[in-house]
Amino acid sequence: MRFPNSFFGKPPRMFLLALSLLFLASNGAVAQNSEIRAIEDSVIKIYTTQSAPDYFTPWRLLSPRQSSGSGSVISGNQILTNAHVVANASYVQAQKHNDPQRYLARVTFISHEADLALITVDEPGFFSDLKALSIGDLPEPLQEVSVYGYPIGGKSLSITKGILSRVEQQVYAHAGAYLLAGQIDAAINPGNSGGPVIVDQQIVGVVMQANSGGRAENLGYFVPPSMIRHVLTDSEDGIHDGFPDLGFRTQTLDSPSAKKAYGLSDEQNGVIVIKVFDDAPAQGVLQKNDVILQIDDFDIAEDGSIRLSEDVLTDYKHAINLHHVGDSVDITYVRKGKVRTASLDARKALDSYSLVTGEQFDKIPEYYIYGGILFVPLNMNLIKRWGNDWSRTAPVSLLQARNEWSSPERRQLVVALQVMAADVNLGYHDWRNWIVEVVNDEPVKDFAHFADLIKNNTNDNIVMENKNGYQLVINHEQALESEASILARYQIPAGRSANLLED
Repeated sequence: MRFPNSFFGKPPRMFLLALSLLFLASNGAVAQNSEIRAIEDSVIKIYTTQSAPDYFTPWRLLSPRQSSGSGSVISGNQILTNAHVVANASYVQAQKHNDPQRYLARVTFISHEADLALITVDEPGFFSDLKALSIGDLPEPLQEVSVYGYPIGGKSLSITKGILSRVEQQVYAHAGAYLLAGQIDAAINPGNSGGPVIVDQQIVGVVMQANSGGRAENLGYFVPPSMIRHVLTDSEDGIHDGFPDLGFRTQTLDSPSAKKAYGLSDEQNGVIVIKVFDDAPAQGVLQKNDVILQIDDFDIAEDGSIRLSEDVLTDYKHAINLHHVGDSVDITYVRKGKVRTASLDARKALDSYSLVTGEQFDKIPEYYIYGGILFVPLNMNLIKRWGNDWSRTAPVSLLQARNEWSSPERRQLVVALQVMAADVNLGYHDWRNWIVEVVNDEPVKDFAHFADLIKNNTNDNIVMENKNGYQLVINHEQALESEASILARYQIPAGRSANLLED
């Protein structure tokens, strides 16, 4: 039997080409697997026991719950993860890839507004075999990224891929801050939170929970590098300053008639100032109806956007968020047709510019029980206690207060949340969720002021009013005499929160 020369002799070109391609593919697969192994050892699974306060009964904690998340090792023997993974945590553990042991961990820094936290493990040698990942740059739109983490449904590390589809300002689900976020077309499940988004072995994002209310499918969100670097810089002194605020609010200026009315030329665009807060960096510089054209080197469009790159637009507030407390922010604005410039000091933001304080974590709730009535400050923690559908189920009067600005004369609202039935409060047993505006003819500024008005009262009666003039009257002497018996009857350990107890 005769075989062709090509069988035993000189191989044909096509055979050599196929062999070369097979060799290259094999090397590429080996390199990719090596890259994955180098990263997966740096991805940590985090176990948390969380005990959040019950804002309906603020002297108690809700039942502890166990949850898990992901994190990644960065420089300084730190693990970068989400704030919501370790918020209200009473016990935190970290577990390395392919290591069954869990190690006790502790939170070293947390930024709830950016939904980022740093934790560490004090166990000697924990980090010795782990590679610290560096922080990279924001990927270009349509670039492929890899998401590492430990989602529910299994114990092993999961790696998924997606395409960066959008980068813009988003309301973060955890604490409601309005910051830059990235969106990828990959489903991200519980347990993925805090895991790294990777390009070229660098962290280009930290996975966070979505704020879509379950309406969007196969979408994931992440904290981008600029926000990560901001938090890491903020953490260097161990003091949380957060993202600064200049103390003004604006609306878009889309209407040609409005632009003309406020002195803008056809070539000028910007946003109009509608509110300047007292004691803010902008006070005495900006005025209502000024039009802000530019922040630093960012030109503001008529829809309030700025351009970060050829393909990325986002809200102008990002230009302020790039600064740290203590920086100077340059502003160009128009007042009555004249262009002006100013430099504003970036100061720490207030707890809230609304009468409803934003959601807080890792804090003990404030409360005051007087005459068997539970009084609390109005905040988003309380409103969200009405459940996931709180925007529909919470009392309308409490929800409406979110749209009212705070001021030095009225910084916070006080709510008579519930009445613990007793002789001293007869006639009010069915009162609930009642906002106290005035105590003995004095307008209430905030919860601390309300507590002082009660403690320092010298009148026979305490008379409280709401904005419609309805009154709640409690005999002061009877309220003091009945306090101990009411607390014992309803098994309440103290009549007020620790910060309000007398020395």
